[in-house]
Amino acid sequence: MGRLFGTDGVRGRANTELTPELALSVARAAASVLADRDGASRPVAVVGRDPRASGEMLEAAVVAGLASAGAEVLRAGVLPTPAIAFLTGRTGADLGVMISASHNPMPDNGIKLFSRGGHKLPDAVEASIERTVTGRVLDEQRPTGRGVGRVRDLARGAEDYVDHVLSALRQPLAGLTVVVDCAHGAAARCAPEVYRRAGATVHVIGGEPDGWNINDGIGSTHLGPLTETVRRTGADIGIAHDGDADRCLAVTSDGALVDGDEILAICALALHESGALKDDTVVATVMSNLGFHHTMRDAGIAVATTAVGDRYVLEALRSRDLSLGGEQSGHLVFLEWATTGDGLLTGLALLSRMSATGASLAELASVVQKLPQTLVNVPVTDRLAVAASDEVARAVNEVEEELGDTGRVLLRPSGTEQLVRVMVEAPSQEQADAVAARLAAVVAATG
Repeated sequence: MGRLFGTDGVRGRANTELTPELALSVARAAASVLADRDGASRPVAVVGRDPRASGEMLEAAVVAGLASAGAEVLRAGVLPTPAIAFLTGRTGADLGVMISASHNPMPDNGIKLFSRGGHKLPDAVEASIERTVTGRVLDEQRPTGRGVGRVRDLARGAEDYVDHVLSALRQPLAGLTVVVDCAHGAAARCAPEVYRRAGATVHVIGGEPDGWNINDGIGSTHLGPLTETVRRTGADIGIAHDGDADRCLAVTSDGALVDGDEILAICALALHESGALKDDTVVATVMSNLGFHHTMRDAGIAVATTAVGDRYVLEALRSRDLSLGGEQSGHLVFLEWATTGDGLLTGLALLSRMSATGASLAELASVVQKLPQTLVNVPVTDRLAVAASDEVARAVNEVEEELGDTGRVLLRPSGTEQLVRVMVEAPSQEQADAVAARLAAVVAATG
């Protein structure tokens, strides 16, 4: 068995790579590792999912695995990933399980785990769970009779999460018109309600999940329908969520993309101005554009850089007692309010800033002058081996010497797919495209 955990849980093609048998084993192992009550009481687990069809099958397997391990299971149903993290903390559960492949296509699915308090797992804990899955210890730990876990539905989970998100609202949104794209995913119920109750006029697309249409030509990875709807309705802003609603991207009233770097800058500046940005520092990943770094520097805000993945952003926030961090992909973590990336909190913060300043989204985003950037995803057979090869390293070194301090190169294996991601920033788009294509060709030939 290869390594189970990627950058965001266990993920793969449902029923071939991520099978019910594997889901059951992961759930039992997670309960064994994360539930530590010394036999004083039954461990508790919160389980949620996005609406893709395979989630029904995998939910049944996860619930069975948890109950088999003796856990009391609170089944939350279809809810965003950040809602499951929040409810794990709110209920005092020992662990939370979210069944979702986020922005991936419908045939994929995944299992995201949260520890007590709703926190994503550090690498060492994931490794412990993986060892438990592949070992024999679980066969020796099967409770019987009254020791077998019970299952019940979690009442008011969605309502409690919506109320929690709205408690972060500092500026009513009256007068703003927003188009929200729910990707036919987990946000279809919660997101429109949050923005409407905050005071905005809301148009919804991607709000009719049927189990098969999640992320299908819509959502944060397919912004065309959102852009078209914003222009047609004359909305002030478009908000795009992904399948499990832990990320948020936006488009301006004229349809221009506002990515996670720009959203993070807008939110960081707002907190900085109000004195609420702890240590005048924001956390970003290695993927953030150099233009973002320049904007923060000019505003007197330091940037702490982490590996890609909102759990690494969260680790930096917690270890340094900071308040805000995020990724270019649109995962933003507001540590006062959430323990993971939360697309609804992000959208609400962005809309609140527009309402408070009276500025358009385009005006707010203009503070970031991004360097031209090209990202190429290169399919390979072994992403880790290719990314570590000497031939690829030599090609990267040559390009870095060519760019000097006018740009940069980032080459990394995907955490969830057999891809190597090649990112280049350069003074011009033409140069970025050419350099990225050259490196991508080397990667493809190696892989």
